[in-house]
Amino acid sequence: MAKHRVCPWWMGYFLASPVRRWVDGSFARVVSYAREGMKVLEPGPGMGYFTLELARRVGPAGRVVAPDIQSRMLDTLKRRAERAGLGKRIDARLVQADSMALKDLAGQVDFTLACAVVHEIDNAAGFFAEVFQALKPGGRLLLIEPKGHVKDDEFRAELDAAARAGLSLAERPVFKRSHAALLRKS
Repeated sequence: MAKHRVCPWWMGYFLASPVRRWVDGSFARVVSYAREGMKVLEPGPGMGYFTLELARRVGPAGRVVAPDIQSRMLDTLKRRAERAGLGKRIDARLVQADSMALKDLAGQVDFTLACAVVHEIDNAAGFFAEVFQALKPGGRLLLIEPKGHVKDDEFRAELDAAARAGLSLAERPVFKRSHAALLRKS
């Protein structure tokens, strides 16, 4: 099996650009899953394209946990969060490629956003197992993968790995040029 490639840090500037919202058009729908007071997990947040708005939506009582393997991405995310007055709502964590180190979140996460990240991970089964452990019963995972990087059979394999971890398919939302699934922990 080929080694998965992680998006280079410098690409984060393009991915965090507000212009992306006009081109993509799904930003508001993606962040709408977050609510006041929630604990949200956003693995691979990059420079925070979704993170800052998720932090606004969870409010002062909520928290966004944002683990990433690239310190440069997280450094920029932290600077952007501080400028926006959201630094206290975001827990940006530098983690290793083989684990998000989420044991302290066991059974606490209401919502996880995994947007364009699982295809970059060598061990999808391990990723879904960690998310499952972090989610509360009834917690949800919105999985979105770009069709340009992830073929239909690869996305089905991700869904199978999620199901083996204990996550069930709740809905198949439609996002332009993407595969998507809303999964739930029973």
